[in-house]
Amino acid sequence: MTVAYDGAAYHGFAYQGPELPTVASILRRALRRRLGQEPEITCAGRTDAGVHAWGQVISFDVDQSRWNRVGAERLVRSINKEVSPSIVVRSAAEADPGFDARHSARERRYRYTVRTAECASPFTAATSWWVPETLDLAAMNRACQAILGEHDFSSFCRRPDADASLVRRITGAEWLRVDVETVRFEVRATAFCHQMVRALTGMLVEIGRGRRSVAAMGEALAARDRSRAAALAPPQGLCLWEVVY
Repeated sequence: MTVAYDGAAYHGFAYQGPELPTVASILRRALRRRLGQEPEITCAGRTDAGVHAWGQVISFDVDQSRWNRVGAERLVRSINKEVSPSIVVRSAAEADPGFDARHSARERRYRYTVRTAECASPFTAATSWWVPETLDLAAMNRACQAILGEHDFSSFCRRPDADASLVRRITGAEWLRVDVETVRFEVRATAFCHQMVRALTGMLVEIGRGRRSVAAMGEALAARDRSRAAALAPPQGLCLWEVVY
């Protein structure tokens, strides 16, 4: 399934028990009612609390007889009646044997939106970070060159355990102007570690504000020390946009 959601009301995507509202818990409950069994859901990227998605991909196993009885189109319609508008199943299909939403993915693409208007807007506050300053996009894009390719992103990730590798490969990173008051960071990688995009965004916005030099990005990356990077950008500006298989 390809799923979109507004993450504001949820404690992230991953299932954390029936009492805590997460995107996975809502979907599991809806699937149980439609299929008669509650599947274990695998997702392409475990988004944090408050983070949104347009192109999240999930996979799960279901008995063939149950699937044949319900079918993809009917299942999508019935689930969306229950979970929309904060969660929407955009499409569903039977996958090839061995498909896994996480491990079969070749690339994830995220977007982070920053609003630079003089005053905040109630209409964009839930999906963007309000930074009421002019940002130097040229400097931010020069700083992006330091993170392209394969690196140890220890300075920009939350380490899950002492032995976890934080080596990742970024295949694209660019800041674009959407309109007079809005800029957007588009970043692609084979995989991301926990809080990586928000940490990179926070650092790049500091550079755009002129509070850090362009060289500071490469220096922080080489240090492999979380204290050398800027604070995290807030979650609401981040959206998992697309997963490539």
